[in-house]
Amino acid sequence: MGDEGKAAEEVEFVLVHGISGGGWCWYKLRCLMENSGYKVTCIDLKGAGTDPTDPNSILSFDDYNKPLLDFMYSLPDNRKVILVGHSAGGLSVTQASYKFGKKIKLAIYVAATMLKLGFRTDEDIKHGVPNLTSFGEVYELGFGMGCDGPPTSAIVKKQFQRQIIYQLSPPEDWTLASMLLRPGPVLALQSAKFDQNEELSSQSGPERVYIKTKHDNVITEEQQEAMIKKWPPSQVYVLDSDHSPFFSSPFLLFGLLLKAAAASL
Repeated sequence: MGDEGKAAEEVEFVLVHGISGGGWCWYKLRCLMENSGYKVTCIDLKGAGTDPTDPNSILSFDDYNKPLLDFMYSLPDNRKVILVGHSAGGLSVTQASYKFGKKIKLAIYVAATMLKLGFRTDEDIKHGVPNLTSFGEVYELGFGMGCDGPPTSAIVKKQFQRQIIYQLSPPEDWTLASMLLRPGPVLALQSAKFDQNEELSSQSGPERVYIKTKHDNVITEEQQEAMIKKWPPSQVYVLDSDHSPFFSSPFLLFGLLLKAAAASL
């Protein structure tokens, strides 16, 4: 086996989807990685992908992120992975980085919410939460705690999904997504707050890389830049893609992930 094959064997990627997505959204990237010899795990968070849980019953971020935390807990202490989070999956990556920092070689945020301590201030919400009001009434909401309670789940209505999330993606991919997207547990996500007294202090943790998406209608370029400025990663890469580069720019995204991984070795 050549040096490239040995290097691939040493790198394990763990891919974390955003709200309404699932491990399925990484299918192109997983194929590219595994064909190149890399080990890849695509996580389904609670209520997402193939997990049968009703998202309206998921009321805390700890509960929503439990599949990732359980996976990290199951890893041997001498094993390190590269965590990749897309969109709201960035919150999952940050929490895992605090709790399992010694098992994480690198944390990569792809068009993702990257907040040091989660949603603790109005500024965090402004930078990390999509503002889709310019498109109209785009959300279909669920009220698992009754009509008088706050929304417990949300999904972008089908007629808006192409325009907002997948405008540069191939039609077969956004058609697939329209069949597989599920309501996401918004109440749980809103509760994502990370304690400075976690196992790792907020000033430490694994190295972070951010991959910006220039034509993003969900987390805009301005929002991404604001989060990068507030909590600077070690490296920033830029993709000419929509919010879903795993569909619209899979080869370029694959190349950037490998570049970031090689720099961290």
